[in-house]
Formats: sequence, C-alpha cells, structure tokens
Amino acid sequence: MQRLSLRLRVFLFFAALAAGNLAALGAGLWLGYRRLADPSVLNAFVIGGTVAGFAILGLITWVWFLFDENVAKPIERLAGGMRARTHAEVASEFDAAPARYLGDLAPAAAAVTQTLSETRNALAEAVARETTRLATEKDRLEALLSDVPVGVLLCSPDHQLVFYNGQAVDLLGGIDAAHVPGLDRRLFDYLHEAPIRHAYARLLETDDPDAASDLLCATVGPAKVLAARMRLLGEGVDHHAGGRPGYVLTLRDVTGNLAAHAAREALLEELFDRVRRPAANLQTVLGVLAEQGGRAPEALDRAVMAEVQALARAVTELAARHDADRAEWWPLSLIRATDLAEALVARAGAEGVALRTDAAALILRCDGFELVALFSALVARLGTGRDDFTITITPEGAGALITLDWQGPPVSVADLDRWLDAPLEVGLADVTGRRVLSMHATEIWPETGAAGRPGLCLPLREARGAAKRPPPVPRAVVYDFDLLSKARSAGIADARLADLTYVVFDTETTGLLPTEGDEIVQIAAVRIVNGRRVDKEVFDTLVNPGRRIPPGSTQVHGISDAMVIDAPGIAEVGRRFHAFAEGAVLVAHNAPFDLEFLRRKEGVIGRTFDHPVLDTVLLSAVVFGQSEVHSLDALTHRLGITIPEEARHTAIGDTVATADAFLKLLPALQARGLVSFGDLLAEVRKHGRLLKDLNG
Repeated sequence: MQRLSLRLRVFLFFAALAAGNLAALGAGLWLGYRRLADPSVLNAFVIGGTVAGFAILGLITWVWFLFDENVAKPIERLAGGMRARTHAEVASEFDAAPARYLGDLAPAAAAVTQTLSETRNALAEAVARETTRLATEKDRLEALLSDVPVGVLLCSPDHQLVFYNGQAVDLLGGIDAAHVPGLDRRLFDYLHEAPIRHAYARLLETDDPDAASDLLCATVGPAKVLAARMRLLGEGVDHHAGGRPGYVLTLRDVTGNLAAHAAREALLEELFDRVRRPAANLQTVLGVLAEQGGRAPEALDRAVMAEVQALARAVTELAARHDADRAEWWPLSLIRATDLAEALVARAGAEGVALRTDAAALILRCDGFELVALFSALVARLGTGRDDFTITITPEGAGALITLDWQGPPVSVADLDRWLDAPLEVGLADVTGRRVLSMHATEIWPETGAAGRPGLCLPLREARGAAKRPPPVPRAVVYDFDLLSKARSAGIADARLADLTYVVFDTETTGLLPTEGDEIVQIAAVRIVNGRRVDKEVFDTLVNPGRRIPPGSTQVHGISDAMVIDAPGIAEVGRRFHAFAEGAVLVAHNAPFDLEFLRRKEGVIGRTFDHPVLDTVLLSAVVFGQSEVHSLDALTHRLGITIPEEARHTAIGDTVATADAFLKLLPALQARGLVSFGDLLAEVRKHGRLLKDLNG
C-alpha cells in the first residue's frame, strides 16, 4: 500500500467502504426476507435493496469526490510545493488556497516554507560575504588561464576531461559544438590514445611528484600534430580509480613547425643536388682545358657556358624560393591594414610629423611593430625639406603594397641603403631596417608615383580582403574539479542521478505529424555535468527539412524557408547531435514527440538514438502529482523559472528552460528517496497513462 499514491489509496478506501455497505445491505435484506418467509415480498425486497444500493453508491461516490478534490489533491499539491521550495529553491509565495479545507495544515506548511526561506537567505548572505573574495580570485584565475597561449587540459585518472581553456577548444575541436571538448568526455575522443597512455604509465612508474613527460600526439579529427607535456596532479587532490592521480596536459600545435622544417630540409637537399652536378661538370671541363694547355675548342666553350648558366639559374631560383619560404618560417601575425596605418599616424604624431593614410580593407601578414618602427625611422630621416607625408596600403596580386610618398625632393638609393643599415630605435641594437626587410622576405625602393610625387615602395607577400571585424572570440575556461573524484557505475540502472551526464534537447519542426512527412527544422541542446548546466557547451543549429515550412509553423517558431535554405540536412545534423549526446542521458519535455522525428531518420543519419531518456512531463508528475498541469509553461511557473517571450517556442529557449526545470526537479526527486536512475525509472513508469516511457 505504501507504494501507491495517496489519491489511489483514498479511492481504494472508499471503494472498500462502498463494497462493505452494499454487502451489509444485501445481508440485512436477505436475513429479513428469510424471517418473513413470504415469497410475495421478494420483489419488494429486491427493488428496495437496489434503490438503497444505488443511493449508498451515489452518496459514497459524492463523498469520495469531495474528499479527493478537497483533501487528497490539496495534500499532493502541498507536498509538491513544499518539496519545490525545500529542494528546488523556489522563492515564490506559497499558495495555500487549494488546501483551504485542511484546517491549519496549509498555514503551517506556508509558515514552515517561509521560515526555511528566511533561514536560507540569512545563511546565503553569510556565505556570500565569505565567498566574494574566493569568487574574485576565481575570476582572476579564469581570466589568466583563458589567455595562456597554450591549450591546457585537466583529466581524471580514467582520462575524462575536468578542465579545458579556449586554446584547447581551438586545438582539439574548432567551431562545431558536436566535436569541441566537453566536460566529463573522454580525452581519447579528441587525441589518439597510445602516446597518452604510455606517458601516463611512465609517470606513474617514476613515483616522482615533480616528474613531467614530453610527448607528441595527434588529433583524431583534422590532422594536427601537437607537442604535449604531461604532469601528474600533486598532493591534496582527492583521487579515485585505485588511488591513481589525475594529470595536466599542456598542448601546442607544431604542425606548421614540422611542415616548415620538412620544407627547409627538402630545399637544402635540392640545393645540394642541383648545385653538385653543374659543379662536377665544370670541374671536368676545367680539367680538359688544363690538359689542352688552356686552348678550348668552340664546343667546349659552349659546354662551359651552358653549365655556368645552369648553375646561375639554379642558385637564383633556389635563393628566390628561400626568400619566399623564409617569411613562412618567421612567426608573423595577421593584422588589419587600417590598424597598421593608425599606429603609423600615432607614432608620427608623437614625433611632431603629420601623416595622412589611405589603407584598403586588407588583412596583412607582417610584424606590425617592426614595420611601424621602420617607417617611423624613414619619416624622421626624410623630414628635412619634405612634408605632406602619405602612407597608402593597396592590394597587389596575392599581397599588398605599402607606399610612403611626400612633397619634396626624392631620396637617393645610397641614402636609403645607409638608413636601412642603421639600427632602429626599438630597444634592440641589432634590429635594423635591413633585418626587418629580411624577416618579411621583401625589399624597399624609391619610386616616383603617377602624380609626380616621390616615394618609397615596400611590398608584402601575403594579404587578403578584410571582412567586417568579428566579435571577440570568448576564451573562457570550462571546468568542474569535482569530476576528479567522481565515482563511476558500470550500469545505468545503478548509477546515481547526481553522477550522470545529461543532454537536454528540443526540436522545432514543420508540423506535428512525422508520419505524414513533417521534418525537423532546428535542434538545440545543452549539457548538464555534475549537477550544473555548462554554459559553453551548447548545440544549436538550423536544419534544412527538404520541404516547405508551412506559414502556420513559421508563426509559432519564427523559422522560414529562407533561413534554412543553406542549412545542413538532417543526416549531417543528426550525426553531429548524436556525437554531442554520446554517453549522456537524453532529457526533453514531451520526449516521445522529439525522439519520434529523430528515430524515423536513423537510417539516413547512420546512428541509433538508444540513449537512456528522461521526460520532464513525467518527472513533474512524480513531484507534483498527476492532477496538476504539466505543460512547460505550467512547470516553469511552479518552479519560478521565467522564459523570455522572445525565446518561447524556439529550440534553444525551450531547451534552456527545460534544463533549468530539470535541475530544480532533481533535488526534489532525490529527497523522495529516488537516488539512482533505476529507482527513478520505476517511479516514472507508474505515470504511464500521461506519456509512454521510452526506456526499453
């Protein structure tokens, strides 16, 4: 009986009461009929018993209905409201109106929750004063780690991600949310396994807390070679997995360095090969000349000249290739032409020289600091008898041309060479104009422009058109150090709810009938790891449905045909979403609807959506009772969650609201003793008349 809900137990009580009354009535009438021993009154006894039986049934049914509406349902609502305010931290005022016939129970419940709220607020204020300093230090640490110029990963002993910074996202993933790192995901989904396991085992064997291991590893996706350093976590860290420690992995992309080194080696090999053969031929020819006393026939002269020309061509070509590759070897950055021009104006203005600029919308590959120092030094030396200086940056082939012109006499090549050999005032004595040109694999020369103004021209080898300046890339770090000591269960049924990873998702569709051809037009999802929603791990993409979106559907979710025309199809998006949700429990509001669309496309996607599933409709019924309304709006209202109007009926807006509701429901479920996934699943299946449970 204790496993049954209160309302069902009340119903069974009144059903038993009705059965007892009918049995007593029937027994009384039968005894009375037997004592009369008059068969003529049998019909009267039957009619009287039937009327009395229906009257008793009607009266008991009416009393049961009143009791259910005014006692059982209000008690369920009181219990759900108290759990929500106790465990989900709902701050809204307790509504005692539904329990007005329960005497002092509703005011007492309201008083308890009010006292609890006041106590919690007082405690929160006391804790906030102490945690403000820690929060400030945490923000500073996050800001510091987010700008560390290498990728940093912190992994648990079983190689699950506990921490990563923005540079690690660039190195391991890219822009696709399905393939970037995620908390509590396996490191080996992103890096090849063998070198990391080998380095970890080697560090464990050293038994030296200060030991580090350098290794080369490669990414699983786009081929990148990363130089890594592994160091075990020190003392004071809560270890599990047999006492083994976690580890820190720092990553640096050396793909370009290795490619540049290979190119240099290939160039040197070709240099020696192409110079060696003409030199050997010349040596042979000169030996023949010596034997003939220095008199060479005409054919031998031609052979000597051909070898000399071949040698000269080889040296010239290889020197040009060396100059071209040298710019690749030096770590030049990408800067905007307008930023370079503004820096030149500011530097010249500080020296009292007016400088006008005309820069095209270009991205230049150069060392901006050294170029500013070079042109500032040239302007300073040109200043005598010259004015009206203008810097122009224009595209030229695959690169760009920087022109400095002025009003006044031109400059001679001899003066320019002398200025280039002089040190630049950049704080380094060996930094000359000639060195700056060498590092950029370029030259500078005097030239008279089309308007007759003298000037200096400096070409840059690489440039591209500049689009609108993008917003700054977030470089946040993402971490949860509790994952280091997180115990893992082999079976989902025995896993604690607090230990599971969840992916909360929602879809928008062309309609409500997948059996009649309706398709998905948007999928959004967020990840919940260790009891919190990870803000930086979001999946949100439009889907091309391959058919028209009805105007009625567009009015609901705001997605039109024009918005999805360039979007990927369900095959690609489905695979990316499956990867995003790998190893997690799927959570949705009215999950059968969303999963029906996905499971119908499993053949096209090439993946099976056989994840464990939780439905917030059924979880709401467990906490608040079946008699409540369990729509997303009603659930979020009861839990004190606000969905912005512009986000309602969008996939990402409903997903975030569902995730926040799920996080508030979890403590209330655990307070009822539903600690493991198996416990919760058994309770959810008692509410199967609301929705079908999707777990096989």
